[in-house]
Amino acid sequence: MKDVPDPAAPLAIVTGATSGIGLATARDLASIGATVILHGPTAASAQDAVRRLVAGGADQRRLGIAVADFSRLSDVATLAHRLSARYQRIDVLVNNAAIAGPLRRTVTPDGNELTFQVNYLAPYLLTRLLTPRLRAARGRMVAVSSALHRTAGFDWADPQLHEYYWPAAAYAQSKLALTMFTRALAEVQADITAVSVHPGVVHTPLLHVYGNAGGPVDEASAVVARLSSPDVVVLNGAYYDGSTPVTAAPMVSDHAAIARLWRLTTALLGPHRFVPARAA
Repeated sequence: MKDVPDPAAPLAIVTGATSGIGLATARDLASIGATVILHGPTAASAQDAVRRLVAGGADQRRLGIAVADFSRLSDVATLAHRLSARYQRIDVLVNNAAIAGPLRRTVTPDGNELTFQVNYLAPYLLTRLLTPRLRAARGRMVAVSSALHRTAGFDWADPQLHEYYWPAAAYAQSKLALTMFTRALAEVQADITAVSVHPGVVHTPLLHVYGNAGGPVDEASAVVARLSSPDVVVLNGAYYDGSTPVTAAPMVSDHAAIARLWRLTTALLGPHRFVPARAA
């Protein structure tokens, strides 16, 4: 991480910015004048991402790095505290980091199913801990969701999928949770705009979750960057398919389900729990 070279420029943090949509979104945001902090799981991967953007013409002065392994919640909390200590405001947080469900159920050091933690618990924790900095900027959180969230449901008796694990189901459930959180954040948190988006099916390491056909990454990153721009008016709390707000899965607007997810999330965060002021 580094100091902001231009205090007047919007400050954006893009998680999962070492490849795919995240890397291209970081490039797009830097190209429109934002200072962009690229998150990666390791310093080497984040630094390599910056080198690639600079080689492509990006202004290195507008790029910084942030490091956290999302399979470790302590890493996420440490990242949030470091960002909060360095920056007084954060204009945009793009929660893009995600993995496809591994072939076999995998448990993180925190005891959570890996896909659920990386794709939902980690961005939830990061967002909640950065909320004061987002509020200071009247900022925006953009969550990269998936159309597959509509295929998911919650087995509240087994949310960690001990009894029945299937990679695509684990991925879909994690994106449903992220989309529910985004809607709830928009409803309960003053001074923050929050939207979720399915940016399209593109050629990234997640493509096999959808099938074998995907479009160019640049088309998806353009969608995410546009929704992330403070100059673009969005429908707060909405779920977007590309640049169009569309109807999300029914659970996304079910306040009872969101409150139940809130309680589950708080329990799973363990020592890193962040209790919101009130449930949706």
